Amino acid sequence: MTDSGASAPIRASEALLKKLAKIGLHCEADLLTHLPLRYEDETRITPLSRAFGGEPVQVEVVVHSSELQFRPRRQLVVRAGDDSGEITLRFFSFYPSQQAALSEGSRIRAFGEVRGGFFGAEMVHPRFRKIGDNEPLPTELTPIYPTTAGLANSALQKLIGKALAVGDLSETLPEDLRQRLKLPGLARSLRFLHTPPPGTDLDTLHARNHPAWRRVKFDEVLAQQLSLRRAYLARREQGAPVLVARDDLGARLLDSLPFGLTGAQARAMAEIGSDLAQPDPMQRLLQGDVGAGKTIVAALAACQAISAGWQAAFMAPTEILAEQHYLKLRDWLEPLGVRVAWLSGSLKTKAKREQLAATAAEAQLIIGTHALIQEGVDFARLGLAIVDEQHRFGVAQRLALRKKGDNPHQLMMSATPIPRTLAMSYYADLDVTVLDELPPGRTPIKTRLVADNRRDDVVGFVRKVVEEGRQAYWVCPLIEESEALQLQTAQETYDFLLGQFFGLTVGLVHGRLKADEKQAVMAAFAAGEIDVLVATTVIEVGVDVPNASLMVIEHAERFGLSQLHQLRGRVGRGQYESSCVLIYAGPLGEIARQRLKIIFENTDGFEIARQDLQIRGPGEFVGARQSGVPLLRYADLEMDADLVEMARGVAEEMLTEHPALAERHLQRWLGSREELLKS
Repeated sequence: MTDSGASAPIRASEALLKKLAKIGLHCEADLLTHLPLRYEDETRITPLSRAFGGEPVQVEVVVHSSELQFRPRRQLVVRAGDDSGEITLRFFSFYPSQQAALSEGSRIRAFGEVRGGFFGAEMVHPRFRKIGDNEPLPTELTPIYPTTAGLANSALQKLIGKALAVGDLSETLPEDLRQRLKLPGLARSLRFLHTPPPGTDLDTLHARNHPAWRRVKFDEVLAQQLSLRRAYLARREQGAPVLVARDDLGARLLDSLPFGLTGAQARAMAEIGSDLAQPDPMQRLLQGDVGAGKTIVAALAACQAISAGWQAAFMAPTEILAEQHYLKLRDWLEPLGVRVAWLSGSLKTKAKREQLAATAAEAQLIIGTHALIQEGVDFARLGLAIVDEQHRFGVAQRLALRKKGDNPHQLMMSATPIPRTLAMSYYADLDVTVLDELPPGRTPIKTRLVADNRRDDVVGFVRKVVEEGRQAYWVCPLIEESEALQLQTAQETYDFLLGQFFGLTVGLVHGRLKADEKQAVMAAFAAGEIDVLVATTVIEVGVDVPNASLMVIEHAERFGLSQLHQLRGRVGRGQYESSCVLIYAGPLGEIARQRLKIIFENTDGFEIARQDLQIRGPGEFVGARQSGVPLLRYADLEMDADLVEMARGVAEEMLTEHPALAERHLQRWLGSREELLKS
């Protein structure tokens, strides 16, 4: 790496460079930070007489015979020995060059796990190399690197060894800062991790608890924090509309509603209102548990933008959710004189033309699906972009809505609570507001686990609930039967329940219905004309029917925790006692068992999210920031939460007081991948 922050290219053949590129190795700095998965001790030889079953060891033997066998399958069988015993080496996949190296009389060193076989001790697919007499042993533990097909570990070792000898290992942390944080030096840490000396505790190395690992993990987290913080500061310098309310529209909205704000909602609105009144663009994530009341906060934010003479756009990921928002916000705001427009892909040509014209002219609040970001949609004066269930949109889609205006403020909302360490790490470029209080009147939901052989009991429970005047959802994971997943389908369940509920009205809604058909079914359910609604997960978010007090979920073991929690949150919205019945099919796998236990024992979305993160890991949890953020390779958000906290403060200090070092640090740990974070 040069002083400018650029790293020297790797010197290798074109074929080797292509293989290296497959695992993200493009320059010298990449090699230096490509750390081992594990280590093997080849610094000693174990006599065969002491090579016990189940132990990975290195043996030095002379080949006595080598032959191809074809029963039960093609394999190379090598019999070899030392002064203390005999061993069989078996290879089911091998190259001619390897077969030649294992010819009779060859002296080899083989590393692998010894196990008992039909002919005594054997190793299956050991790592081996041919050696000469009295060849010295390695003096360091052997690092085993992440690699790809055709790229040998030994080739990586040589390349990384050269990089360690000539590459830039200079510090990117100021010395006083490093001392304050009690972190070892970078050069010493990297050399130790690539070439640990004999006697190093392998358990500590493999658990990544060694101080050298701690330094590397901190540097990695710091690079992420630096990149996200720099992107945050760059956006704030771009300038945005100053949205200061000129009238009392927000106050009039609150006066017209039959409920007041919770303390959490009032705090959230104060933060958002302050942001909107600033000349730099708001980038805020509003997150809260199911039913925490994000919609009224978004409505009040829209009121502030409208009162300031600007437009607000509200984008939701599904037509059902978008229409729910449209109907609710229209009912709230049109009586107050606000002009509300609706844009969706299902609009007929004439209606769409009218709504597009309104969006480009007099409409003050425009609500819709992805249709809002399509070509040909022009806003008159977009000042605020609201994105609901933001994790369901890709980076490009969220950016497209922002580009519809002159750098409008952006409010992103999520009913999938994000654990604190994850928010600090993957959303460090956003201001985060949490609604940690539920509005009064939310009825506690009883969760029940029921095996699928007790389906008749569930049918009886649904009938009882409906006869008491309530309504029920029955959710299934598939629309049609799949050979791969023999699950109860929505269509089959609908047909089955029609036969069970004589005299009751059963409805069916799923993603393959036309938009107007879905809307008609949902409207009928909301109006109380449907007693039991059979559905797929299209009703996962946003559906609000206070009279629905029962949620039945088929094959609950097939759903993720977030989905189960969201679906459960569709009931308990009225004054009636509510239940969620999870029907599962056995036998359950370990992860499915964990999920069902967690959802049964917890109703707090943040606790569910925390445990979900432990099961799934951050990449799956946030969808790698929806097609962008490179995952942390070394740090663990649960185990290394203190490093994330530390790095947040250090990033601000580095960007302010040591910008050149911050740039070099980013180049070393992220390089071109930083562009992915900036979105």
